[in-house]
Amino acid sequence: MSSLTRNKSGLICAIGNQIIKQIKQPCRFKHQMPERLKHIPNEENPKFSQMVQYFFHRACEICEDKFVEDLMKVRGNMLTKEEAQIKVDAMLRQIEACESMVEVSFPLKRDNGKYEIIQGWRAQHSTHKLPVKGGLRYSEGVNADEIRALSAIMTFKCAVCDVPYGGAKSGIKIDPLKYSVRELEAITRKFSLELIKRGYLSPAQDVPAPDMGTSGREMAWISDTYAKTLGYQDLTAAGCVTGKPINQGGIHGRDAATGRGLFHATEHFINNECYMEFAGLKPGLKGKTYILQGYGNVGTHTHRYYKRAGATCVGVMEIDGSVYNEKGIEPHELDAYRLGPGKGSIKGFPGAQTIDGDLFDKPCDILVPGAKEKVITKDNVDKIKAKLIVEGANGPITPAADRKLRERKVIIVPDILGNSGGVTVSYFEWLKNINHVSFGRLTFKYEKDANYHLLNSVQKSLEEALCKEIPIKPTPEFYKRIAGASEKDIVHSGLAYSVERTAKGIQSTAADMDLGTDFRLAAYVMALMRIFDTCATAGFPY
Repeated sequence: MSSLTRNKSGLICAIGNQIIKQIKQPCRFKHQMPERLKHIPNEENPKFSQMVQYFFHRACEICEDKFVEDLMKVRGNMLTKEEAQIKVDAMLRQIEACESMVEVSFPLKRDNGKYEIIQGWRAQHSTHKLPVKGGLRYSEGVNADEIRALSAIMTFKCAVCDVPYGGAKSGIKIDPLKYSVRELEAITRKFSLELIKRGYLSPAQDVPAPDMGTSGREMAWISDTYAKTLGYQDLTAAGCVTGKPINQGGIHGRDAATGRGLFHATEHFINNECYMEFAGLKPGLKGKTYILQGYGNVGTHTHRYYKRAGATCVGVMEIDGSVYNEKGIEPHELDAYRLGPGKGSIKGFPGAQTIDGDLFDKPCDILVPGAKEKVITKDNVDKIKAKLIVEGANGPITPAADRKLRERKVIIVPDILGNSGGVTVSYFEWLKNINHVSFGRLTFKYEKDANYHLLNSVQKSLEEALCKEIPIKPTPEFYKRIAGASEKDIVHSGLAYSVERTAKGIQSTAADMDLGTDFRLAAYVMALMRIFDTCATAGFPY
């Protein structure tokens, strides 16, 4: 049974209800789901780390037999099948495990003179490639289980996007809105020192980035702390963290990278005629309606990119309330209101109706969960009307809800593709820092001269052929680019290429492995294959 085929134009097509049959089939592979995870597909509120482990083991069920064969080939058939099976099992258990994690506590003197104990974590899930990469989040909901799970997701995200990093994550258990700027700086610098002392911060070993509750400001504090302590003799010290302000070694396009990457990921699914026919939508973003869950860095930029493509935002959900307008919510108006004096919230926005609670039951074509994990569960999944869900947050859908949505023919773009723009552009920033040169700087003059020479050559050839003067001037569009690509142009182009290649790889994997429209599983399979290949050839003891 083949649930996916390719048509003459090369599109991967879904064939009727065969996908639903595939979803309901029992496992036909040797690798068995661990007993501790067998309840996860029906669990209403599973642990976040168990969700990630569950998806990992589903990928193992598909890949294990292939890994055994590949390992025997790598060793020149020196291993028996049984020996290879034992080694593959050990390698998969190592890939699943979080390699190391540090938990720190330190005192903070508040502005009112009182003291508070601050708690934080940093997890390094996999060092199969170095440095490890992962954001720093500030949230009262942060805990060790969440950080461990997020670090694992980072490992798979980097692998599926072919970014040469291992996975990591860190978090501090605070609500940043309840602290002054001075207090936040003290917390950030002290946490950075604790990481530095334990070898959890350096351009070659561990590179944090912004996440929920943090921004370029916090990254600049971390970079400065590293440069003035361990990194004062390190020429590449600026590469110890990414997401920095431009004047501190940051890169143009990083702030919007996650939202822009999510937009590109959406394009590669919503423009596929066969997927949209399967889901009951017409191809293209133009004319579609969408709802955003979360209006931080991901939500704000996604709002703008979707709007430019012709889609209409009908609702935005935030932690303190939601706004809804079926006629549309303009991004610049909502941004201006939220960032206005004394606001900091979308609640009460005059251009829409304020609603207490979520908007999952409101009709829309696209839903973007872009805030935190486990917001779509077995309990509320039946309310969702969207036909396409693009995950901007990490792990926003539980396995039970994921299964129900796919049975209803909802297309889900998984988190390890949907929000991969951030780590992709972080990689560009890291390269800029260790190479000590801005992208495009070395070629601006050369490309400008080359383009003018090209225009002059065309003009001279036409004049000689037609025996008359023919002035040739660049068009306004060409004139803007005549000096070559700027750093932002290169970043945008590199991000678009990376997302396109990853999306096509996930779609092809889903087709080749007969996974229907289970693109999450396809992404995990694709990531696992790349990680295993690295470990099998160099990263696992024989």
